[in-house]
Amino acid sequence: MLIGISGGSGSGKSSFIKELRQYFTEEELALISEDNYYKEWHLQKLDEKGIINFDIPEAIDHDALIKDLTRLNKGEIIHRHEYTFNNDKQVSKEYFIKPAKVYIIEGLFIFHNKELFNKLDLKVLIHAKDELKIIRRIRRDQLERNYPIDDVLYRYEFHVAPSYEKYIKPYIEEMDLIINNNDHFKVAVDLFKCWIKSKLDDLS
Repeated sequence: MLIGISGGSGSGKSSFIKELRQYFTEEELALISEDNYYKEWHLQKLDEKGIINFDIPEAIDHDALIKDLTRLNKGEIIHRHEYTFNNDKQVSKEYFIKPAKVYIIEGLFIFHNKELFNKLDLKVLIHAKDELKIIRRIRRDQLERNYPIDDVLYRYEFHVAPSYEKYIKPYIEEMDLIINNNDHFKVAVDLFKCWIKSKLDDLS
């Protein structure tokens, strides 16, 4: 079973998945992040100001992602490195994805990519107010990606916001589930946890 979880940058999709992950073993549930399939920086497209735009589908190597899904389905273990977004203060971590009964794939463009979209058994959107997404984006990009505040705000206005309108918003009506994350998502995690456990029972 393949579950797709998307949402605008700063909506909290990664936090939601990390919270959910603790309730399952590696054999039951595996996580796949579209972020770790970003192309190398020298292959990325630049905007008119010469700044890399990570918020377009062309920034992701979706062919490699789909190939890895096929390999997992065959029982193979996937080996990758975390993408650091050119942050020279962050060391890229090596990690493995083992075959599991249920997979959660999260990312900005998983609904826009038709091949990925058609593979999903459940489509979930994490939603949050725009002002909250901006605040969360600023905190993350300064702490994790070492971006100065002016750069964060520029990227949000000219890359992030337009990306949401073009690559996520058009698919809202096709979602199976929308989770609001303006305050917390505890109830949603509990419900989602029970649903996955019921599916695991069916797959046993």
